[in-house]
Amino acid sequence: MRTYSNFIDGESRASGSGSTFKTVNPADTRETVAEYPLSGREEAAAAIAAAKKAFPGWAATTSVARGRILSKASIVLESRKADLAELLTREEGKTLAESTGEVQRAVDIFRFFGGLSYTVGGQTIPHDLPNNLLYTVRQPLGVVGLITPWNFPIAIPAWKLAPALLAGNAVILKPASQAPAMAFELANALHEAGLPKGVFNVVTGDGRSVGGELATNETVVALSFTGSLKVGQQIYKQLAERMARSQMEMGGKNPTIVLADADLDLAATLVIKAGFGLTGQACTATSRVIVEKSVAQELTEKIAAKARALKVGNGLTSGIDMGPAVNQQEFDGNFEFIEGAIKEGSKLVCGGKRLIDGDFAHGFFMEPTLLTNVTPTMRIAREEVFGPVVVVITVENFEEAIAVANGVDVGLSASIVTRDIKKAMQYTERIEAGVVKVNQISTGLALQAPFGGVKKSSSDSFKEQGAGAIDFYTKIKTVYLDYSA
Repeated sequence: MRTYSNFIDGESRASGSGSTFKTVNPADTRETVAEYPLSGREEAAAAIAAAKKAFPGWAATTSVARGRILSKASIVLESRKADLAELLTREEGKTLAESTGEVQRAVDIFRFFGGLSYTVGGQTIPHDLPNNLLYTVRQPLGVVGLITPWNFPIAIPAWKLAPALLAGNAVILKPASQAPAMAFELANALHEAGLPKGVFNVVTGDGRSVGGELATNETVVALSFTGSLKVGQQIYKQLAERMARSQMEMGGKNPTIVLADADLDLAATLVIKAGFGLTGQACTATSRVIVEKSVAQELTEKIAAKARALKVGNGLTSGIDMGPAVNQQEFDGNFEFIEGAIKEGSKLVCGGKRLIDGDFAHGFFMEPTLLTNVTPTMRIAREEVFGPVVVVITVENFEEAIAVANGVDVGLSASIVTRDIKKAMQYTERIEAGVVKVNQISTGLALQAPFGGVKKSSSDSFKEQGAGAIDFYTKIKTVYLDYSA
């Protein structure tokens, strides 16, 4: 078991109460992975104060110098990739291959923003008068808060943190309590890379207390949040009351449309990867397969065959395709959705069972689940399950497919499988989603491209990832200079 303390002002610090909490391996709950301080507003306020103190010096550092530290941190993280991937799997549950890919993603993000440091700046604008100069400069915001989820415990903190630091802000990160280890490992890597103390702080504990302090403390001028809609709406209101800048990413109900002309083997493979990869615990996972009626039966059979062939187990074991749910709450919630869908009239095609025998006895394991006879009005067709549960919805034609896909109040990621380029292009124009895929899985993002949803998936103000991620963490100052006198 590892022991972590809050990382505040460059030092380890316990909670004022001395209280702690522990994480367990979701594949074997007999194993305690790590122990953390159960912090509250006091510790969050101390981290904010440390960030405020560190901000002026960090803001005065050039972007290139900041970028060198990010680049060094990427090297440190890469040197520890195997150890970090194993720890991530033990605490969050995804397979070792998935964890290794996620750690590499964090390495690449820091490397990307390290390189971007040479290009971050303002713009020179033509003036309408002679002997005048008109230009803009980018400046950091100040003290910034980050609240991140458990499903990508190193990638999501990295893609928020790297642009925030490159822009010159001082940062406080509150990671999800289900899997906080990676947040502290990021702090260790940045500290080793030479980040000044107080510029990055990590506090674990009660979400309402720590998160509440970040959302309401006047020193925190901006906050980036990824998590549930319910929590995101509450934080959004708290930030709006004091006119602080906000960035909200809050999940989706992602469709994969399959048209009658599609390569059904490809479609089934894409659904399997996007629906059951990462145990379905991804905000961009496919949860709705919207298929034209003429090929629905054939596609359903292909998906079911591939789902039954998936090997479920401990992510540290070689050959495993799908790990456990992260905890009891998520595990039970998956079955509540399945049972509710069956009561509403859907049909269980495969899966739907808890795996409790042998090596499964002490983990949150379930079969990958496929349901059909699902209608767009059913709860399971409208709400995010966040587990390995995929539903099939049949439609008569392309027009109905688009209408059903858009008929929910979220819009994060969406995919279509078709050979018809005209319909593919119409789909890209009409689908209500922030991430649009054609003949590709709904999951998976390019770190150099902007990411974010529409509708209730996001506040839809600033995008994450790519060069544009810097926009959220900077303010633009416009300068008018007359040198004619």
